[in-house]
Amino acid sequence: MKQEEKKSFIERVFNKVNNIDKVLESRVDTILLKLINMLKYLFILAMILYLAICIMSLSHKIISFTLAQGALDFASSKNILTDGLFTLIVIAIVKTLFIKNGFDYALTFLEIAFVVIIRKVILLETVPGETELLMTLGIISSIFFILIIYIHNLKRKWKKEEENSK
Repeated sequence: MKQEEKKSFIERVFNKVNNIDKVLESRVDTILLKLINMLKYLFILAMILYLAICIMSLSHKIISFTLAQGALDFASSKNILTDGLFTLIVIAIVKTLFIKNGFDYALTFLEIAFVVIIRKVILLETVPGETELLMTLGIISSIFFILIIYIHNLKRKWKKEEENSK
C-alpha cells in the first residue's frame, strides 16, 4: 500500500513537473516566435529601404549618363543594365520575403537564379579563354528559362482545372 502511495506521489510530482515544463515550453516558443517575426519585419523594412536606394541610384545613373553623353555609349549602357539587373534581383528577394507558399517560393528563387546567371553572362568579358564558361552559363540560363515558362504554364493549367471543378 505504501508503494502505491509512493508511486502515486512520484507520479504526481512528475506530472506536475511535466505540466510546468509544457507551460514554460509553450511560453518560450511563443516569445521566440514573436521575436523572430519582429526581426523578420525589421529585415523586410531594411530590404525595402535598400531597394529604394537601389532604384534611386539607378535613376541617378540613367539621368546623369544621359545628360552627360546624350546617346549612351556601350560602357554606360552596360553599367546601367548591370545595375538594373541587380535592382531586379533585390526586388525578387524582397518579394520572396512575403511568400508563404513553398512552391511559389521555389519558383521565385528559380527566377532569381535566372536573373543572376544572365547578369553574370552580361558582365563577363568575351575573351576566347572563357568561351566554355559562357556556353555553360548560356545553357543553364536557357534551362532555367524553360523551367520557369513550364512551371508558369502548369500553374495556369492547375488554376483552370480548379475553376472548372467548382
